[in-house]
Amino acid sequence: MTTNTTGDLASRFATGTALGTWISIGHPTVVEAAARAGFDFVLVDTEHTEMSLETVADLTRAAGAAPGPLAVLVRPAWNDPVRIKRILDIGVDGIMVPMIDTQEAATELVRATRYPPDGARGVAAGRAADYGRNFVEYVTADHQSLFTIAQVETPTGVDNAEAIAATDGIDALFVGPADLSASLGVFAEWTAPELDDAMSSVIEAGATTDTPVGTLTVREADVSERVERGFDYLIAGKDVTTLIEEGERIRETYEESVTDRE
Repeated sequence: MTTNTTGDLASRFATGTALGTWISIGHPTVVEAAARAGFDFVLVDTEHTEMSLETVADLTRAAGAAPGPLAVLVRPAWNDPVRIKRILDIGVDGIMVPMIDTQEAATELVRATRYPPDGARGVAAGRAADYGRNFVEYVTADHQSLFTIAQVETPTGVDNAEAIAATDGIDALFVGPADLSASLGVFAEWTAPELDDAMSSVIEAGATTDTPVGTLTVREADVSERVERGFDYLIAGKDVTTLIEEGERIRETYEESVTDRE
């Protein structure tokens, strides 16, 4: 019982037109708002938030009920087959896994998404399999449509980006700008040559293997630059950041208006 959007999402990734947004507030209303804004997918972050599996399930249901196709991708806390299995059993459309540094790690990730004999995912008739009504079809074939993104966030990952991208079952790469800048010793120096070169290397690896490469931008002003430099998809905007920044702009406008009135 996925949201039945994975095929459409894969097509948009392939054509370089996929746009997602970052979800760190665990409330269905935020997902519904993302659908109404016209995003292709949401990235639900369980690595750096307090979200539970129940919350992820509620967000997934909200996406399925929202107008228009909205895919749900979830980021687990680590490349852990147990955590990945429990997320996938909810019926999400895919996952984005942090800190994939080698082809071996990428292979482990793919195996965690697939059932035997191709993988190591435990078999269960959960929500993803329509609570058993679609059990055989899901286990034998449907689960292979899950969209799988490997995050590249370290110099080792950059060096191995082409091998990671070439791994069977990896559908896209994602450059994690914050962790990558930190691991390069230039944390939050967004124009540092070291970070720029690393991003270019990953983009090149994606082009060589015909694998989409994306990144995050929380500022609208950076969207055009990211597209122009060669990223194939973006996760643009972050719910908390958008709320804070828009709130600050409204407050500043109000304070200026009050001052002018005086």
